[in-house]
Amino acid sequence: MTRDISGYFLGEELRHEEMDRDTALFHVLPCGLEKTVSYGTGTAKGPEAIIAASHQLERLIDGHEPILRGIYTHPAPDLSGTTEQIMQHIAGQTKQIAANGAIPVTLGGEHALSYGAVMGVRASLPDTEEIGIIQIDAHADLRCAYQGHHFSHASVMHLLANEGVQIAQLGVRAICAEEIAARKTFQIISHDGPELVRNNISAINLPDSFPQKLYISFDLDGLDPSILPATGTPVPGGLGYYQALDLVASAAKGRQIIGMDIVELAPDSAHRPSDFVAASICYHLMAIAGTTTGDR
Repeated sequence: MTRDISGYFLGEELRHEEMDRDTALFHVLPCGLEKTVSYGTGTAKGPEAIIAASHQLERLIDGHEPILRGIYTHPAPDLSGTTEQIMQHIAGQTKQIAANGAIPVTLGGEHALSYGAVMGVRASLPDTEEIGIIQIDAHADLRCAYQGHHFSHASVMHLLANEGVQIAQLGVRAICAEEIAARKTFQIISHDGPELVRNNISAINLPDSFPQKLYISFDLDGLDPSILPATGTPVPGGLGYYQALDLVASAAKGRQIIGMDIVELAPDSAHRPSDFVAASICYHLMAIAGTTTGDR
């Protein structure tokens, strides 16, 4: 019987035993959320485009073969409810995956989904453990609300910081006064785009006080638009491809990645390479996470 691998991340390369739900380390959650986009549209088609492009990836990436740890792709969820209901649904899925010792990899969709994804992973941890977010992004996403939405893509990090989650922001280059104040209030670590790009910085060290358990939230507009133009709110002066990945790897050194999302791809037929860049970023992050998991 022929398998239908069209909806599986890296489906063309997966062996039968590598796509087993019970043993796979990486659980891909397609989540084409598009509720609060404020400029470009199209994030609803992001997960589908990333998965389709992933079929052209090689098993080996940067000296690692994350596929050997197993990659299971879940069906796309029903996103017809309210934003709050959708967040609860996402949180339920990521909590269950993380509680079983696997790593949820949520594909967006707009950045608002990260609230549900992070809160689910956090809920899987004992009360004595905290989770810290490494955020690659052009924007701080620290507005209390945006265009009347508290669960907005522009407010997601404010929601999470308000929940007591520690955040380190890398690559931000579009920020308002309200967000600068929020950074001080929530003691958010920041290494912004101008600092990183102008000085060609590809590695950072997080303080010892930052949580050992990490969640990577990779907004694709953190990359320079010359690398990935197909995103809803592109901002010039962004991170390079390897620069962004090296920053994540350096921040994760000595810590454990237990969840991640790749968000804000807005597929455009005029910029099809963006789909492949997004898929490659996702697989690279799996490789980084796979080196931090120990004997999970």
